[in-house]
Amino acid sequence: MKKEKSAFLKVATYNIHKGVQGLGLARRLEIHNLGLAIEQLDADIVCLQEVRKVHRREEKYFKHWPELPQAEFLAPPGYFSIYTTNAFTRHGEHGNALLSRWPVVSHRHEDISDHRFEQRGLLHVEVQVGESHVHAPVNVHVIVVHLGLIPASRVRQVKQLYQYIEREVPKDAPLLVAGDFNDWGHRISNMMLAQQLKEWQAPKQWTYPSRLPIVQLDHVYAKGLTPVSQMVLHGKIWRRMSDHLPLVAQFDL
Repeated sequence: MKKEKSAFLKVATYNIHKGVQGLGLARRLEIHNLGLAIEQLDADIVCLQEVRKVHRREEKYFKHWPELPQAEFLAPPGYFSIYTTNAFTRHGEHGNALLSRWPVVSHRHEDISDHRFEQRGLLHVEVQVGESHVHAPVNVHVIVVHLGLIPASRVRQVKQLYQYIEREVPKDAPLLVAGDFNDWGHRISNMMLAQQLKEWQAPKQWTYPSRLPIVQLDHVYAKGLTPVSQMVLHGKIWRRMSDHLPLVAQFDL
């Protein structure tokens, strides 16, 4: 597949709500629409949360449930797909995923569950962003997170994230941390900034709930890369596919 020759890295983060919207008998399968939509994002890296690997009950309920795990199904042609499980449930399992236009060097998972009622984890992927007319190949570390619902848990999970970065990411390596931070205030953003993890400084980009967004739960933070823009995709189709809207950010390499 032809690679873009650009000095910018385009990164999207999207909580896809397990590819299903609605409740009870009114629930509907959106995974096929999500696949088309993610391809249209044309992002170099797509960070996904609430991605199903398998769900035996939904497979039986929905006639057109994909045969592939959702991360593989959603990957545009030519993209690399990495998935790791955060939560095991009665009928299946789900977690975080990363789709990359560029080759994957390595990946690993870390359990950051804070209590027994919420299973949480981070996905760490090292991506080799290829050579262009303005830069040589560079390895970028990307961490995909989905933090807990309880404020004190999120604080402890971010501290665990700090420790992980200190242990596993070289100090001079470009780093992205993206995902659903579940924070309705500024505490987590301030904690990230204290660790030199920065995002585009502009008015907040509301991502949740998708039908009438009033808060930004989704973020892309960076160290060693300069944020140059950020936007949230709106419109009827985006409101329909998930309870979150996708956030797209660009960084100068």
